[in-house]
Order: sequence, then structure tokens, then C-alpha cells
Amino acid sequence: MNIFRFAGDMTHLLSVLVLLLKIHTIKSCAGISLKTQELYALVFATRYLDIFTDFISLYNIIMKLIFLGSSFSIVWYIRRHKIVRRSYDKDQDTFRHHFLILPCLVLSLLIHEKFTFKEIMWTFSIFLEAVAILPQLVLLQRTRNIDNLTGQYVFLLGAYRALYIVNWIYRYFTEPHYVHWIPWIAGIVQTLLYADFFYYYFESWKNNKKLELPA
Repeated sequence: MNIFRFAGDMTHLLSVLVLLLKIHTIKSCAGISLKTQELYALVFATRYLDIFTDFISLYNIIMKLIFLGSSFSIVWYIRRHKIVRRSYDKDQDTFRHHFLILPCLVLSLLIHEKFTFKEIMWTFSIFLEAVAILPQLVLLQRTRNIDNLTGQYVFLLGAYRALYIVNWIYRYFTEPHYVHWIPWIAGIVQTLLYADFFYYYFESWKNNKKLELPA
């Protein structure tokens, strides 16, 4: 654990709290992609298969439980909550997210560090997380209606991954033989997907204007 990894974890946690705050207090999921949330639920479900078998630390277990519980809770809110689900824009959230799953699974079967079920599922989750934000970004481009909490949520998600890249760079120079190409490449791809959003986010902040993405 180092300051960059911890900052990344806290930024990721804050992004989830911002989204839950929006859903729970405002009772609205407007501007939120259910497709992206379903992909994240799948990411955490396949990544944390070792939660009850491999003990790393109490911190590690707590964070895993938080991300598992929150991801499935958000999906439930959008799908089932009698008030929240009314604000879900199904007509705009049409990205075919199922087509992201199979390529990531095939890629994990071809590229992995060890051919075991848990290792392949972990690799699959890394590849899937890299592209899970795509339905959300497409939805924001279509609606062009980005409220403050939604904008902060997406920004914090991108910042979390950027901080993890800094963490990897730090560990590469401070830890001997620290090389993990799979999460590195996936993390860079994931961060690049946020580049356009980051640009318009900072532009809106600098000019004190409402955040809008070009169609």
C-alpha cells in the first residue's frame, strides 16, 4: 500500500458514494447507464471470487464487500425501486453492452498469467472494467444533460484509474521485479476512454459552465 494506491481506492469509493447519494436522496438515476452498472457488478463478482478463501487484510475484505454490495445495490435501485426506476432513460441507454463481455472473456482465455479459473476470471474482470464505462459515456453524449452529481461520479471513476496508473509507476521504480502487463495495458486503455470527458469537464469547471459533451 502506498499513498497513490490509497488515494485511488478512496477516489473509487467516493465515486460510488456520490452515485448512491444521487440515487438514494434525490430518488433519481437520470443520466446513469444501467448497462455500465451491470458491467461493473459483473466485474466485481468475477474479480473477488477469492474474498472468502484468500485473506490479505481486513482493509482488503472491507473494500471488496463495499464494491460488491454497492454495485448490485445500484443495479437493483435502477431496475426495481418503484420511484428510482421511473427516471431511468431506457430509450437512450441502448449501448449493446453484451457485446463487450464475450471479447473480454475470449481475450482472458488467450492472455493470462496462469491458466486457472480464478486467474482467468480476474483477468476477464480487468479487461471488462477497461471498457465498462463506454455505455455511460455514450449515454451522456446522447442526452447532453449532465447534472453535477453524475458529472462528479464519472470524473471520480476516471481519476481513480489515473491514480492507479501513478501507483503502478511508483511501484515499478520502488519494488524489484514489479511487472504486471495485463492491468497496466487495460488501465491505460480505460484512462484514455475518459480523455474526452476529462477535457470537457475541466473546460466547464474553468469557465463555470454546465458540463455538456458534444453529440
